[in-house]
Amino acid sequence: MATRSKAWISLLLALAVALAATVAWGEDAAPAEAVLTLDVGTFDEAVAKHPFMVVEFYAPWCGHCKALAPEYEKAAQALSKHDPPIVLAKVDANEDKNRPLATKYEVQGFPTLKIFRNQGKNIQEYKGPREAEGIVEYLKKQVGPASKEIKSPEDAAALIDDKKIYIVGVFTEFSGTEFTNFMEVAEKLRSDYDFGHTLHANHLPRGEAAVERPLVRLLKPFDELVVDSKDFDVAALEKFIDASSTPKVVTFDKNPDNHPYLMKFFQSSAPKAMLFLNFSTGPFESFKNAYYAAAEEFNGKELKFLIGDIEAAQGAFQYFGLKEEQAPLILIQESDSKKFLKDHIDADQIVSWLKEYFDGKLSPFKKSAPIPEVNNEPVKVVVADSIQDVVFKSGKNVLLEFYAPWCGHCKKLAPILEEAATTLQSDEEVVIAKMDATENDVPSEFDVQGYPTMYFVTPSGKVTSYEGGRTAEDIIDFIKKNKESSGTTTSDKAAEPATTEPVKDEL
Repeated sequence: MATRSKAWISLLLALAVALAATVAWGEDAAPAEAVLTLDVGTFDEAVAKHPFMVVEFYAPWCGHCKALAPEYEKAAQALSKHDPPIVLAKVDANEDKNRPLATKYEVQGFPTLKIFRNQGKNIQEYKGPREAEGIVEYLKKQVGPASKEIKSPEDAAALIDDKKIYIVGVFTEFSGTEFTNFMEVAEKLRSDYDFGHTLHANHLPRGEAAVERPLVRLLKPFDELVVDSKDFDVAALEKFIDASSTPKVVTFDKNPDNHPYLMKFFQSSAPKAMLFLNFSTGPFESFKNAYYAAAEEFNGKELKFLIGDIEAAQGAFQYFGLKEEQAPLILIQESDSKKFLKDHIDADQIVSWLKEYFDGKLSPFKKSAPIPEVNNEPVKVVVADSIQDVVFKSGKNVLLEFYAPWCGHCKKLAPILEEAATTLQSDEEVVIAKMDATENDVPSEFDVQGYPTMYFVTPSGKVTSYEGGRTAEDIIDFIKKNKESSGTTTSDKAAEPATTEPVKDEL
């Protein structure tokens, strides 16, 4: 997955948490330690012991982890009484001895929650709510059969939510290759979708009742409401579900029902077109109609479409460094983070601009703050237009912080970096610098998933993520241990591959 997609997933997860409805859980304090605490020595034994277990990989300094902790504990208390009990556990993935677990299970941000089924033979991302009651309800649905039998229209009415995607296998009998493959896919994708199986299509609320069985019917609340497929090859079935379960145009607004589609949109590696405007003012309907028509016209192209309300998409504007006064605007982002931008666009310009994009007639948009005329503070300011000169071509060892002005952790780190930079001012081979990642495009050499993120670049071009402590002494010690002499040749770069897999704090 592309770096920018990862960052977007973190951003949207934070959005989903912020917009989720809160539910009172009463005044009684839950007993402590219902959540199992695991480490590298006890992890495998716990996975082998419990057929179903949820594990949170966290860092003690992570703000989102601290917010999740009491909700996770309440959920663990409630789920311990479930039949069978559902086990919740946690691992401090920031602790040195547990880093191999974070690497093994591809932990790329905190907190990361994963579901371990069948003694770890099936591992899935937890994609549910982050408040206690939501965690409980979500996990209760994750135990038991992956697909539920629909024996009557009443069963269908009870199981199928017309606001969600529901996938039903219609069979002549619950056996054979087609049924086995369907159940395999249901088990694999159960964290993302609800599945059912039936012998009679007339039990279902939508679609033709007279069908040639077996088939898979996908019910959804957007676009065409029913889509059928008769290809039961496992890979083909997964592809059918993935292609059919995202709206042709995803809506980015405050409606939590749209969050699952937003997650899928930004997880996709395909180029993404995003139209941002104010939904409540101006000629919204004309823009919407023109944009949906464009999505239909370019349906065969590899391009995903999103329409976003600038009142709900403040995080997106901060992330891209955009201004509200630029709207209506359309932005295309490719998997390598290359971007194309047209601000103050008119509705009747959308199709022609997209044609220019597909014809290769547009120049990429590079976001950069102005190069500062004076840059004599201990911590140097780097922008997209100066990063090559200040960092890669300087012949110095550069510790570079990527930050956001609104990030609380960045504000706490600022005086610490200042202290470290002041202490090292006499070392002409060392530079400590910072880049506002909301105002500048981050080069592909850096994997910035959250703020603050720090990297260390040596004169030979070696790029290493900083994962040390957050005191001036820790930073100074790291630089002294890892710095190279400015006489190192660029040929050394090939001998020392870049490290680009940091574990990040919140976005």
